[in-house]
Amino acid sequence: MSITTKRGDDGGTDLMFGKRIAKKDHRIEAIGSLDELNAVLGLVRVDADAPMGKSIDLLQGYLVGLMGELAVLPEDLEKYRDSGHPSITAAEVDVLEKLAQTMEESGIVFDGWARPGAKGNRAGAHLDFARTVCRRAERRVLVLSEDLPNTNILLFLNRLSDLLWLYARHCEAVD
Repeated sequence: MSITTKRGDDGGTDLMFGKRIAKKDHRIEAIGSLDELNAVLGLVRVDADAPMGKSIDLLQGYLVGLMGELAVLPEDLEKYRDSGHPSITAAEVDVLEKLAQTMEESGIVFDGWARPGAKGNRAGAHLDFARTVCRRAERRVLVLSEDLPNTNILLFLNRLSDLLWLYARHCEAVD
């Protein structure tokens, strides 16, 4: 199968379960922002140490699942969940909270506003970039909130942006 299907030439794109919507739809904007966040986290992985890389891998796995969940229209959510696809739950939110707590307990010191790249740490600068993309994704998902019964998604994105900020400060401190 070729990646070039030409199905998107009309301005539409596929969702799960054979549904199609316009590429300009708010749902696609949200998925696109999450996809961008996943790509920026890939930049972090290139420069991160092994423990950070492992954590980023976990976060990227969550994001792939979240994009899948958003690629389902409300009328198909039950079918999506019944087929065993991943979903953001309170457990994933809890994981992020625990990771943030661990970072805070590690003694991260910060004073004033962060200035991405000022410390010369590439992973830290990429994490700050990822944080801003995450905040945008959160805003895009918020637009969908009436059609999004899973309230854990917004909690997850809010915690994720906090965690990315802490990770950036951590990378700057160890460099």
